[in-house]
Amino acid sequence: MSFFLNQVIIGIQLGSQYVMVALGLTLIFGILDISHFAHGHLYMIGAYLLYMVMVLGGVNYWLALFICMAALALVGMLVERAVYRPLRGQPQINTFIAAIGLILMLETLVRGIQPKALSVPKPIDKTLSFGGISMEVQRLIVIIGAILLITALQLFIKRTRLGTAIEAVAQDREGASLVGISVNRISALTFAVATALAAAAAVFMAPLAFISPEMGGVLILKAFVIVVIGGLGSIKGAIAGGYILGLLEALAIAYVSSAYKDVFAFAVLIVILAVRPTGLFRGRD
Repeated sequence: MSFFLNQVIIGIQLGSQYVMVALGLTLIFGILDISHFAHGHLYMIGAYLLYMVMVLGGVNYWLALFICMAALALVGMLVERAVYRPLRGQPQINTFIAAIGLILMLETLVRGIQPKALSVPKPIDKTLSFGGISMEVQRLIVIIGAILLITALQLFIKRTRLGTAIEAVAQDREGASLVGISVNRISALTFAVATALAAAAAVFMAPLAFISPEMGGVLILKAFVIVVIGGLGSIKGAIAGGYILGLLEALAIAYVSSAYKDVFAFAVLIVILAVRPTGLFRGRD
Protein backbone atom coordinates (compact mmCIF):
# COMPACT_ATOMS: atom_id res chain seq x y z
CA MET A 1 0.00 0.00 0.00
CA SER A 2 2.82 2.39 0.87
CA PHE A 3 4.38 1.78 -2.56
CA PHE A 4 1.10 2.71 -4.22
CA LEU A 5 0.77 5.89 -2.15
CA ASN A 6 4.35 6.85 -2.98
CA GLN A 7 3.50 6.55 -6.67
CA VAL A 8 0.38 8.64 -6.16
CA ILE A 9 2.52 11.40 -4.63
CA ILE A 10 4.91 11.21 -7.59
CA GLY A 11 1.90 11.37 -9.92
CA ILE A 12 0.57 14.48 -8.18
CA GLN A 13 4.01 16.06 -8.48
CA LEU A 14 4.20 15.21 -12.19
CA GLY A 15 0.67 16.49 -12.65
CA SER A 16 1.61 19.75 -10.91
CA GLN A 17 4.40 20.28 -13.42
CA TYR A 18 2.13 19.49 -16.35
CA VAL A 19 -0.62 21.78 -15.07
CA MET A 20 1.66 24.80 -14.74
CA VAL A 21 2.85 24.40 -18.34
CA ALA A 22 -0.57 23.46 -19.76
CA LEU A 23 -2.26 26.44 -18.09
CA GLY A 24 0.00 28.79 -20.03
CA LEU A 25 -0.89 27.05 -23.29
CA THR A 26 -4.58 27.17 -22.38
CA LEU A 27 -4.44 30.90 -21.72
CA ILE A 28 -2.66 31.61 -24.99
CA PHE A 29 -4.93 29.41 -27.07
CA GLY A 30 -8.16 30.26 -25.28
CA ILE A 31 -7.63 34.01 -25.44
CA LEU A 32 -5.55 34.52 -28.57
CA ASP A 33 -6.21 31.36 -30.65
CA ILE A 34 -2.46 30.75 -30.97
CA SER A 35 -0.97 27.25 -30.79
CA HIS A 36 2.26 28.25 -29.07
CA PHE A 37 4.40 25.15 -29.70
CA ALA A 38 7.54 26.98 -28.52
CA HIS A 39 6.18 27.16 -24.97
CA GLY A 40 8.20 24.11 -23.90
CA HIS A 41 11.42 25.72 -25.06
CA LEU A 42 10.67 28.83 -23.02
CA TYR A 43 10.29 26.43 -20.08
CA MET A 44 13.78 25.18 -20.97
CA ILE A 45 15.11 28.76 -21.03
CA GLY A 46 13.64 29.24 -17.55
CA ALA A 47 15.59 26.23 -16.26
CA TYR A 48 18.87 27.50 -17.74
CA LEU A 49 18.20 30.95 -16.33
CA LEU A 50 17.78 29.37 -12.89
CA TYR A 51 21.18 27.71 -13.30
CA MET A 52 22.76 31.04 -14.24
CA VAL A 53 21.13 32.98 -11.42
CA MET A 54 21.37 30.39 -8.64
CA VAL A 55 24.49 28.32 -9.40
CA LEU A 56 26.65 30.84 -11.24
CA GLY A 57 25.28 33.97 -9.57
CA GLY A 58 24.93 32.56 -6.06
CA VAL A 59 21.38 33.89 -5.62
CA ASN A 60 19.04 32.26 -3.10
CA TYR A 61 16.67 29.70 -4.69
CA TRP A 62 13.49 31.52 -3.67
CA LEU A 63 14.71 34.87 -4.92
CA ALA A 64 15.85 33.13 -8.12
CA LEU A 65 12.28 31.85 -8.56
CA PHE A 66 10.88 35.39 -8.75
CA ILE A 67 13.77 36.61 -10.90
CA CYS A 68 13.17 33.79 -13.41
CA MET A 69 9.40 34.38 -13.46
CA ALA A 70 9.85 38.12 -14.02
CA ALA A 71 12.53 37.65 -16.68
CA LEU A 72 10.53 35.03 -18.59
CA ALA A 73 7.41 37.21 -18.38
CA LEU A 74 9.38 39.89 -20.25
CA VAL A 75 10.61 37.27 -22.74
CA GLY A 76 7.01 36.16 -23.27
CA MET A 77 5.94 39.72 -24.01
CA LEU A 78 8.83 40.06 -26.48
CA VAL A 79 7.84 36.81 -28.23
CA GLU A 80 4.24 37.97 -28.53
CA ARG A 81 5.27 41.37 -29.89
CA ALA A 82 8.00 40.23 -32.28
CA VAL A 83 6.79 36.79 -33.42
CA TYR A 84 3.02 36.44 -33.11
CA ARG A 85 1.51 39.93 -33.24
CA PRO A 86 2.63 40.59 -36.84
CA LEU A 87 0.85 37.35 -37.81
CA ARG A 88 -2.48 38.24 -36.23
CA GLY A 89 -5.34 37.62 -38.61
CA GLN A 90 -3.26 35.39 -40.86
CA PRO A 91 -3.81 31.61 -41.34
CA GLN A 92 -2.93 29.37 -38.39
CA ILE A 93 -0.23 27.66 -40.45
CA ASN A 94 1.78 30.90 -40.34
CA THR A 95 1.86 30.95 -36.53
CA PHE A 96 2.72 27.25 -36.53
CA ILE A 97 5.71 27.87 -38.83
CA ALA A 98 6.79 30.82 -36.69
CA ALA A 99 6.64 28.64 -33.55
CA ILE A 100 8.75 25.93 -35.21
CA GLY A 101 11.30 28.55 -36.21
CA LEU A 102 11.42 29.84 -32.65
CA ILE A 103 11.91 26.29 -31.34
CA LEU A 104 14.84 25.68 -33.67
CA MET A 105 16.41 29.04 -32.85
CA LEU A 106 16.19 28.61 -29.06
CA GLU A 107 17.40 25.01 -29.02
CA THR A 108 20.28 25.71 -31.40
CA LEU A 109 21.30 28.78 -29.40
CA VAL A 110 21.34 26.94 -26.08
CA ARG A 111 23.03 23.87 -27.56
CA GLY A 112 25.77 26.09 -28.98
CA ILE A 113 26.38 27.80 -25.64
CA GLN A 114 26.02 24.80 -23.31
CA PRO A 115 25.49 21.40 -24.98
CA LYS A 116 26.01 19.37 -21.81
CA ALA A 117 23.30 18.53 -19.31
CA LEU A 118 23.46 20.56 -16.09
CA SER A 119 22.12 20.04 -12.58
CA VAL A 120 20.77 22.43 -9.97
CA PRO A 121 21.10 21.65 -6.23
CA LYS A 122 17.95 21.22 -4.18
CA PRO A 123 17.25 24.14 -1.85
CA ILE A 124 16.18 21.65 0.84
CA ASP A 125 17.84 18.28 0.29
CA LYS A 126 15.74 16.23 2.68
CA THR A 127 13.20 13.40 2.55
CA LEU A 128 10.09 13.31 4.71
CA SER A 129 8.78 9.98 5.98
CA PHE A 130 5.44 9.23 7.59
CA GLY A 131 3.36 6.06 7.76
CA GLY A 132 5.65 4.16 5.44
CA ILE A 133 5.45 6.93 2.82
CA SER A 134 8.58 8.86 1.86
CA MET A 135 8.67 12.07 -0.14
CA GLU A 136 11.47 14.41 -1.12
CA VAL A 137 10.90 17.94 0.09
CA GLN A 138 11.46 19.21 -3.46
CA ARG A 139 8.47 17.19 -4.69
CA LEU A 140 6.38 18.79 -1.96
CA ILE A 141 7.63 22.20 -3.12
CA VAL A 142 6.43 21.43 -6.66
CA ILE A 143 2.98 20.39 -5.42
CA ILE A 144 2.48 23.33 -3.05
CA GLY A 145 3.93 25.80 -5.56
CA ALA A 146 1.52 24.61 -8.25
CA ILE A 147 -1.47 24.89 -5.90
CA LEU A 148 -0.49 28.45 -4.95
CA LEU A 149 0.01 29.49 -8.58
CA ILE A 150 -3.26 27.88 -9.73
CA THR A 151 -5.12 29.69 -6.94
CA ALA A 152 -3.41 32.99 -7.74
CA LEU A 153 -4.27 32.63 -11.44
CA GLN A 154 -7.93 31.89 -10.70
CA LEU A 155 -8.16 34.90 -8.37
CA PHE A 156 -6.44 37.10 -10.97
CA ILE A 157 -8.81 36.03 -13.75
CA LYS A 158 -12.00 36.18 -11.68
CA ARG A 159 -11.37 39.02 -9.21
CA THR A 160 -9.37 41.74 -11.01
CA ARG A 161 -10.15 44.26 -13.73
CA LEU A 162 -7.34 42.94 -15.90
CA GLY A 163 -8.69 39.42 -15.46
CA THR A 164 -12.13 40.59 -16.53
CA ALA A 165 -10.57 42.25 -19.58
CA ILE A 166 -8.79 38.99 -20.43
CA GLU A 167 -12.08 37.08 -20.26
CA ALA A 168 -13.75 39.74 -22.42
CA VAL A 169 -11.08 39.39 -25.12
CA ALA A 170 -11.39 35.60 -24.95
CA GLN A 171 -15.15 35.77 -25.50
CA ASP A 172 -15.25 38.49 -28.17
CA ARG A 173 -12.07 40.21 -29.31
CA GLU A 174 -13.81 42.76 -31.53
CA GLY A 175 -16.44 43.56 -28.93
CA ALA A 176 -13.79 44.04 -26.26
CA SER A 177 -11.91 46.39 -28.55
CA LEU A 178 -15.08 48.43 -29.16
CA VAL A 179 -15.57 49.06 -25.43
CA GLY A 180 -12.02 50.34 -25.03
CA ILE A 181 -10.03 47.25 -24.07
CA SER A 182 -6.59 47.20 -25.69
CA VAL A 183 -6.27 43.82 -27.39
CA ASN A 184 -2.52 44.34 -27.82
CA ARG A 185 -2.09 45.01 -24.11
CA ILE A 186 -4.12 41.94 -23.15
CA SER A 187 -2.23 39.81 -25.65
CA ALA A 188 1.12 40.85 -24.18
CA LEU A 189 -0.17 40.33 -20.63
CA THR A 190 -1.43 36.85 -21.51
CA PHE A 191 1.97 35.82 -22.85
CA ALA A 192 3.66 37.31 -19.79
CA VAL A 193 1.48 35.33 -17.36
CA ALA A 194 1.74 32.11 -19.40
CA THR A 195 5.52 32.30 -19.70
CA ALA A 196 5.93 33.18 -16.01
CA LEU A 197 3.99 29.99 -15.18
CA ALA A 198 6.36 27.98 -17.41
CA ALA A 199 9.34 29.58 -15.66
CA ALA A 200 7.92 28.66 -12.25
CA ALA A 201 7.44 25.05 -13.40
CA ALA A 202 11.04 24.96 -14.62
CA VAL A 203 12.40 26.36 -11.35
CA PHE A 204 10.40 23.89 -9.26
CA MET A 205 11.35 20.90 -11.44
CA ALA A 206 15.01 21.70 -12.22
CA PRO A 207 16.41 20.30 -8.93
CA LEU A 208 14.68 16.97 -9.67
CA ALA A 209 16.09 16.40 -13.16
CA PHE A 210 18.95 17.38 -15.44
CA ILE A 211 18.68 20.55 -17.53
CA SER A 212 19.23 20.00 -21.24
CA PRO A 213 18.45 21.83 -24.52
CA GLU A 214 15.82 19.25 -25.51
CA MET A 215 14.03 19.07 -22.13
CA GLY A 216 10.99 20.99 -23.34
CA GLY A 217 10.27 18.81 -26.39
CA VAL A 218 8.30 15.92 -24.89
CA LEU A 219 6.86 18.17 -22.18
CA ILE A 220 5.17 20.47 -24.68
CA LEU A 221 3.63 17.50 -26.48
CA LYS A 222 2.17 16.28 -23.20
CA ALA A 223 0.96 19.78 -22.39
CA PHE A 224 -0.88 19.97 -25.70
CA VAL A 225 -2.40 16.55 -24.98
CA ILE A 226 -3.62 17.92 -21.65
CA VAL A 227 -5.11 21.00 -23.30
CA VAL A 228 -7.01 18.83 -25.79
CA ILE A 229 -8.10 16.32 -23.12
CA GLY A 230 -9.36 19.10 -20.86
CA GLY A 231 -11.15 20.96 -23.63
CA LEU A 232 -9.56 23.65 -25.79
CA GLY A 233 -9.34 26.90 -23.83
CA SER A 234 -10.66 25.43 -20.56
CA ILE A 235 -8.65 26.31 -17.45
CA LYS A 236 -10.53 23.75 -15.36
CA GLY A 237 -9.90 21.17 -18.05
CA ALA A 238 -6.16 21.90 -18.10
CA ILE A 239 -5.98 21.43 -14.33
CA ALA A 240 -7.99 18.20 -14.37
CA GLY A 241 -6.17 16.84 -17.43
CA GLY A 242 -2.75 17.60 -15.99
CA TYR A 243 -3.33 15.76 -12.75
CA ILE A 244 -5.05 12.83 -14.49
CA LEU A 245 -2.09 12.43 -16.83
CA GLY A 246 0.46 12.75 -14.02
CA LEU A 247 -1.24 10.09 -11.90
CA LEU A 248 -1.73 7.67 -14.79
CA GLU A 249 1.87 8.10 -15.90
CA ALA A 250 3.31 7.50 -12.42
CA LEU A 251 1.18 4.41 -11.87
CA ALA A 252 1.96 3.07 -15.35
CA ILE A 253 5.70 3.51 -14.77
CA ALA A 254 5.43 1.62 -11.48
CA TYR A 255 3.18 -1.21 -12.60
CA VAL A 256 3.82 -1.52 -16.33
CA SER A 257 7.15 -0.18 -17.64
CA SER A 258 9.06 3.09 -17.62
CA ALA A 259 10.12 2.41 -21.21
CA TYR A 260 6.65 3.40 -22.39
CA LYS A 261 6.06 6.33 -20.03
CA ASP A 262 5.73 8.88 -22.84
CA VAL A 263 3.25 6.70 -24.74
CA PHE A 264 0.58 6.85 -22.05
CA ALA A 265 -0.17 10.52 -22.67
CA PHE A 266 -1.22 9.82 -26.24
CA ALA A 267 -3.08 6.64 -25.26
CA VAL A 268 -5.11 8.65 -22.74
CA LEU A 269 -5.78 11.28 -25.42
CA ILE A 270 -7.18 8.66 -27.82
CA VAL A 271 -9.38 7.04 -25.17
CA ILE A 272 -10.84 10.28 -23.79
CA LEU A 273 -11.48 11.81 -27.22
CA ALA A 274 -13.16 8.57 -28.32
CA VAL A 275 -15.61 8.98 -25.43
CA ARG A 276 -15.79 12.80 -25.29
CA PRO A 277 -14.62 14.41 -28.54
CA THR A 278 -14.83 17.90 -26.99
CA GLY A 279 -12.63 16.95 -24.03
CA LEU A 280 -13.51 16.79 -20.34
CA PHE A 281 -14.82 20.37 -20.33
CA ARG A 282 -16.43 22.19 -23.20
CA GLY A 283 -14.83 25.31 -24.63
CA ARG A 284 -13.45 28.33 -22.81
CA ASP A 285 -14.15 29.00 -19.17
